[in-house]
Formats: sequence, structure tokens, C-alpha cells
Amino acid sequence: MPEALVSIENLEAFYGDAQALHGVSLELNRGEVLALIGSNGAGKSTLLKSICGLVRRKRGTIRFKSEGIGMLPANEIVARGIALVPEGRRLFPSLSVEENLILGSQVARPGYWSLKTVFDLFPVLQEKRNFPSTSLSGGQQQMVAIGRALMSNPELILLDELSLGLAPIIIKDIYELLPRIVGSGLSAILVEQDVTRALKSAGRFMCLQEGRISLAGEPTAYTRDEISAAYFGN
Repeated sequence: MPEALVSIENLEAFYGDAQALHGVSLELNRGEVLALIGSNGAGKSTLLKSICGLVRRKRGTIRFKSEGIGMLPANEIVARGIALVPEGRRLFPSLSVEENLILGSQVARPGYWSLKTVFDLFPVLQEKRNFPSTSLSGGQQQMVAIGRALMSNPELILLDELSLGLAPIIIKDIYELLPRIVGSGLSAILVEQDVTRALKSAGRFMCLQEGRISLAGEPTAYTRDEISAAYFGN
């Protein structure tokens, strides 16, 4: 069996005294897309933030390419090949579209993604490259956030709520590009409220409920009722 790109064992995460994750374990192989589903507050974003070093109070083991990264700061984790597209995009409002994208390349990792390949993926960003990022539509800002992450040439991309606040046609357009993104050699963990879309986009899924895994496996292995019960706790 190939060695897992990401291996997490018994991860617990805390915000102050509140425990957000309870003994979560998972493995992700190279080239794989894993969907994380669950209701608001289930721990999905916390899991992504724990992987990329943004949640500091945690216990358990996080390995990336067999090396422990659980105690590393976020900038070192990015440099090793993990990039986050955060919920809400989190662009720098004082910078142009191009400047936001270039920030993602500061780790200087070699690879496929550059301004040219990002603009090939999202042509509208080339047209608006000198515009302030705040002048863009929500969908275009999401493209910038994805492009900024790709500019670091990661091996693992963490996609947190891609469709949040976007019009259905824009969501459709972005998800149609997902195979091109992961087809460049990336693995991905996808957090998505739209369960149907998430399951169609991933080879495996994991459902979280109150910080614990309630169901995991291939989408075709379970009925919609079983997935719904794991999601809502029925």
C-alpha cells in the first residue's frame, strides 16, 4: 500500500477550555479528494485549521509525508506543501488581485502553478489583475483565494466552504474547475455544507458530529438516509 500523504491519529483540539475535536483520525493518499461534511459547529473548519497550524492547542499526531507537523507554525507548514483556502476568502483588501496572488508564491516552492497558469484557470482574474480585491464579486474573490493557495504550489490543498455566500451558477463554475485543480497532482480535503455536491466531488467522505467522526467511507457505500442520520444525529 502507498504511504499516506496525510495521517492524523487521535486529534483533539481546543478553543480555551472548549474541546472542538475528540479523537479524530484519518488518512489521505496522494491524488485523493476527501470531503468533510457535517453541520455548523461540527469541527470541520477546526480540523483544517489544525492541519495547517492555525489551532495551537491540540493533542494527537498529524503527519505529512511521514513527518510530524503538529507543532510547527503555519508558515513552515505552508512551506512544506499545505495550503488553505479559508472560509470567507480572507483577501488583503489593500492589495490588488495580482498582489494577493503573488503573496501565495512567497514560499518559493517550485511547481506547475504560476500567475500564468492561475490566469489560464481563471481568465477573469487576468482582466482584473490590477483591480483592488474588494472590488470583485464574491465568486471572483473566491477565485483569488483559490489562486493564492495554488501559487504556493502545494501538495495538499484544504478547501473550506467554497460555495459559502455564492450564487448557484458561480458555485457550479468553480466546482467544474476542481478536476483541473486536483489534476495538477494535488490532494484535497474539501469542507462543504452542500452534501450532495461534496459527495459528488470526492472519492471518500468523513462526517463529523460534535467533533467526532460519525461516518466515513465511499459515498456509494451508504444510503442517503444513513448519511443523513450521521449528519444530523438521528
